[in-house]
Amino acid sequence: MKKTLVLAAGLFAAAAAVAAPDGAALYKDKTCWSCHGKDAKTPLVPTYPKLAGQNAEYALAQMKDIKTGARSNGQSAAMKGVMHLVNDDEMKAIAEWLAKQK
Repeated sequence: MKKTLVLAAGLFAAAAAVAAPDGAALYKDKTCWSCHGKDAKTPLVPTYPKLAGQNAEYALAQMKDIKTGARSNGQSAAMKGVMHLVNDDEMKAIAEWLAKQK
C-alpha cells in the first residue's frame, strides 16, 4: 500500500510539472506580443513598456492590478480589455518567462 501511495504521488507530481503553463507560449497566445513586441523588448509604441527582464513579482502585480482595476490609467486601458483572457496561473507563467528574457 505504501509503495502504491508513493508511486501515485510521484506520478501526480510529474503530471503537475508537465501541465505547468508555458510562459513563452502564453505571451504569444494571449497577444501580449502585439503591443510589447515578439521579443518583449520592442513595443509597438515607445510609451509601452519593455517587459524583457522585468522583475517577475512586479510584472505579476501589475497584471493583477490592471485586471482588477486597481491600476487604471491611459497606459493600462488597452491591457484591461485583454486581461480577462488570462488567469492567475497564466499571469504567473508569463511574468516568470519575462523575467528570464534579457
